[in-house]
Amino acid sequence: MAIKVAVNRALTAITALPTAAALTDGNLTLLTTITASASSTASFTSNINSNYDSYIFKLYNIHASEGQIFKIHFSVDGGSNYNVSKTTVYWSIYAQEDDGAAQATYNASADQANSTAAFNISRGVSTNNDDNCSGTVFLFAPSSTTFVKHFRAKYNELNNTPGINQTFPAGYCNTTSAIDAVRFECSAGTFDGIIKMYGVGPKQSWS
Repeated sequence: MAIKVAVNRALTAITALPTAAALTDGNLTLLTTITASASSTASFTSNINSNYDSYIFKLYNIHASEGQIFKIHFSVDGGSNYNVSKTTVYWSIYAQEDDGAAQATYNASADQANSTAAFNISRGVSTNNDDNCSGTVFLFAPSSTTFVKHFRAKYNELNNTPGINQTFPAGYCNTTSAIDAVRFECSAGTFDGIIKMYGVGPKQSWS
């Protein structure tokens, strides 16, 4: 979140108070919460519109069957079809719990070249009771009818070695139609967890 300061950055030198617009411009507004329980998909089919420049999806404690990969789809027709072409990159950092192995990897097999298939966010979920995945997906200017739509993610998962994977998938939806629906799913089976969608004010920091 952007920090709002009182003009002169020092309490002893305040010459004007921040306006109401300045205080709210960078806020996140919670729009939708989906709680998945043995769900095959989690679909956001409303509230993605021109009201916000960008959107953030927060994923909490995603838990699924062993080795399943968490994925994302996009739609331009309110979720009737999730067949938007995507071009992507995918790399990850990995470290074992016992310090036995660690690596940073560019995952060419997870990339897509103008593909309509669902895009991988995770590398592979473990089914142990305490294993889970959490992360954030950023979707930029989905309502534009001029430009392609960029997205990126930061995603953490505990795998079955045990160890930590942090993934950094990103790409663009190769369409000038407005993106108006987003779906999350596993490569097979069902999952549990919470996903929250936020609208982002135009002065929000993305770092």
